[in-house]
Amino acid sequence: MSTPAPVVADLPGAMRTTGWADYALLDSGGGRKLERYGPYTVVRPEPQAMWTPRLPDSAWEQADAVFNPSDEEDAGNWRFKGKPQESWPMAWGEAKFHARFTAFRHLAFFPEQAANWAWLDERLRAAHGQPRVLNLFGYTGVASLVCAAAGAHVTHVDASKKAIGWARENAALSGLEDRPIRWICEDARRYVQREVRRGSRYDGIILDPPKYGRGPDGEVWRLFENLPELAALCSELLSENASFLLLNAYAERISGAALSSLLASNLEDRGGSIDWGELTLVEDKQDRQIGMSFYGRWAS
Repeated sequence: MSTPAPVVADLPGAMRTTGWADYALLDSGGGRKLERYGPYTVVRPEPQAMWTPRLPDSAWEQADAVFNPSDEEDAGNWRFKGKPQESWPMAWGEAKFHARFTAFRHLAFFPEQAANWAWLDERLRAAHGQPRVLNLFGYTGVASLVCAAAGAHVTHVDASKKAIGWARENAALSGLEDRPIRWICEDARRYVQREVRRGSRYDGIILDPPKYGRGPDGEVWRLFENLPELAALCSELLSENASFLLLNAYAERISGAALSSLLASNLEDRGGSIDWGELTLVEDKQDRQIGMSFYGRWAS
C-alpha cells in the first residue's frame, strides 16, 4: 500500500515570537523598531512598521546603538551611545550565544527564529534515540545548539569560516562543545549533493537559505534559481522515519504558500502534514507584530 501525500494546511499560520529574558521588541513605528538585546537597546530600520510608535521620542533617543542604512541592501553603519562591548552573552533555553553588532544590521542571530527553535526543541525532545539533524546555512549556530541540547546529533553547514568560528564559540559558551555536532564549512548545495551520492540520511533537516550568497570557493547562491534543486535533494536525504523538514526564507517575492507547494511537490510519498505561513516578531504589548520571514514545514 502506497504512502499518501502530505496533508497541506488550507490556511496560513503565524509563528509568533514574543520576548524572553534576553530579548524584547519594545516598540516599533515610523519605519524603525526598538529592541532590547540583553543589556542594550537597539534601533534598527523596519520598513513594515508603518504605524506610529507608542513610546516617547526620549526612549528611542536613549538607545545604545542605532543602525543607519546605506543604499546597498542590508548594509550601513552603527552609531553608538557610549562604548558597548564588542560581544556579550545571551541565551534562549539551554542555548547560549554571543550577540554582536554586525555590518549587516543584525546582531549575529535572528530573534524571530525563536518560534522555530521552540518547535524544533519540542519535536526533538519527544523523539526516540538520538535523531540526526542537518542544519543548512546554519550561520552562528543557535538552531544547531537548540537541537543538540534536545538530544540530536547535528551536522551544521555554513559557507562562512567566520560564522563557523562564532558557532563553535557559542557551543563552548553553552557547554555543548562535547555534544555530537559536526561543523562543516562548505557550500550547502555541494555538501548536499555529496551526501546524496553517499546515501546519507537524516531524521530532520533545517533549511534557512539567504536570498543571495557565495560559497567558500566562489559558488553563487540565488534563492529562486537554486532553492528548487536543493529542496529536491534534501527530500532524498530524509530517513525512512524522518520527523521534519523545516524551510525558512527571507525574500520579498516569496510566500509561505509557495514554500508549502515546493515541499509538497518533493514529498508526495511521505505522508505527514505541511503547514506554512509567516514568522513574526510581537511587541511587548502583544497587539502589534512585524512579519519577518516565511516558512513551510513538513512533519511526519
